[in-house]
Amino acid sequence: MADMADSLKESIREALVSCASEMGADPASLPDVLLERPKREDQGDWSTNVAMQLARSLKKNPRDVAAMLRDRIPDGKGIDRIEVAGPGFVNFFLTRSWMSDSVVTVLREGASYGRSDLGAGRRVQVEFVSANPTGPLHVGHGRGAAVGDIVARILEFSGHSVEREYYINDAGLQMSILGRSTQARYFELLGAAATAPFPEDGYKGAYIYDLAKDVITEKGESLLSMPLADSLPYFRQFAGDRILATIQTDLSDFGVRFDIWFSEKSLYVADDVPKTMAFLKERDYAFEQDGALWFKTTGFTDEKDRVLIRSNGVPTYFASDITYHKNKFDRGFSRVIDIWGADHHGYVPRMKAAVEALGRDPDDLSVLLIQFVNLLRDGTPVAMSTRSGEFVTLREVLDEVGVDATRYFFVMRRSDSHLDFDLELAKQQSNENPVYYIQYAHARIRSVLRETEARGVVLPDVESLLEYEFASEEEKRLIACLDEFPKEVEKASRELAPHVIASYAYSLAGAFHSFYNAHRILGEEEATMKSRLLLVRATGIVLGSALGLLGIAAPERM
Repeated sequence: MADMADSLKESIREALVSCASEMGADPASLPDVLLERPKREDQGDWSTNVAMQLARSLKKNPRDVAAMLRDRIPDGKGIDRIEVAGPGFVNFFLTRSWMSDSVVTVLREGASYGRSDLGAGRRVQVEFVSANPTGPLHVGHGRGAAVGDIVARILEFSGHSVEREYYINDAGLQMSILGRSTQARYFELLGAAATAPFPEDGYKGAYIYDLAKDVITEKGESLLSMPLADSLPYFRQFAGDRILATIQTDLSDFGVRFDIWFSEKSLYVADDVPKTMAFLKERDYAFEQDGALWFKTTGFTDEKDRVLIRSNGVPTYFASDITYHKNKFDRGFSRVIDIWGADHHGYVPRMKAAVEALGRDPDDLSVLLIQFVNLLRDGTPVAMSTRSGEFVTLREVLDEVGVDATRYFFVMRRSDSHLDFDLELAKQQSNENPVYYIQYAHARIRSVLRETEARGVVLPDVESLLEYEFASEEEKRLIACLDEFPKEVEKASRELAPHVIASYAYSLAGAFHSFYNAHRILGEEEATMKSRLLLVRATGIVLGSALGLLGIAAPERM
């Protein structure tokens, strides 16, 4: 049964309460029941160490407690036998019938299998990428884009109402530097470099020359005669708009969409920053000193208070960020998820303090940190330096290895762990490439089902499977993997962990390849053939859902 684990947990919990009552223990102090899949076939289908946990608090022999639990769990409910093993593990061996029940559940529920109401329709905002529109997206942005998009897909699949947002940092110093960089290249290309020297902290990439050439195409030499201060707003706006359009195109081609593109400038147009600062002062979380406005971060976990408005009246990034997060919560989101680069880790407690100062639970803000990507080619690291302007863009990687491989490789490890992205491996059409391996499993499934239709094989009603017992170890492993899908989705949703689904898809593909290589399907004895075909169809449903969560194509042919 697809809910076999829940049924087992319920039976174990009842046995725990019975044991606790007999031994005079408080049922409220009982440990949580955790089930794991044993590593060896002879250790059963499920195992729990709960007897050892209970034994510690009762100061009893763990094996004796395990035996007491075993004797209190009733037969039936898909259980064939229960064994006590090792220092006090309780191992469960299930009847063969649970496998057919699991396949039937998948086929009945179809594409809804694994969905849940875990989110109960709560409104959640996922804000990600949010790169300054000062240059093309690089591979670090790409990893954040993949993580954010897949987190949003997982949350939607588990019953949340999700909005995806990109915060356009278009009001800060970096945009002015972009404008001056483009302006300087414009004057340089027109032979007047001395008039507008390139800023020391300017953006040096070749794309700045491309922007300057576009300005020449649009404006000719007309801007040469204008004072630099007068033409700078044009260069700033022109460059920012062009780069943002490129970013939007790259993300769209990467399969990433946003519901809202939120401009930082809009916070200033609406005077939201001074309103938010006044709100903090009213709540006694902000104070004036030395002509500046400060946030009382020492009242939380920070080692010093932080400036909100400088003595010259210019807001800090922190002031803008607090204002932006107030705007988010004012829009009615019950939870806000930010996805930041790992170099912002020190900013997390400060931002959570701000959320609390705004009157929210700090846990209403979740922050996922994205670690660096190390690009490799033939085992050699590819240099990436935004300071020199020589960096590998997301577009270059997409053009070289494709969307599917790029998305998978970006999320195949925890987002807060460093990632080695092997470009050559990502292009291989072999089982060494995990993306190819997974997609080939789906293509194999579609091939089997096409051949089934071509031969005129009519599949029986799904319910007929309830009379069939799958017997082989390969079938058992495959069905056990199907059975795990709802739990893996729930885990990925609770932990905001796309790598859980990436790992699951790989495991499911491996289980299917093993089954496919070990057993005939078409041409087998009729009852076996049709039961295996239904298993193939169920596998295709679940693998398709997993690929959908990853935003990766589920190919019909390869």
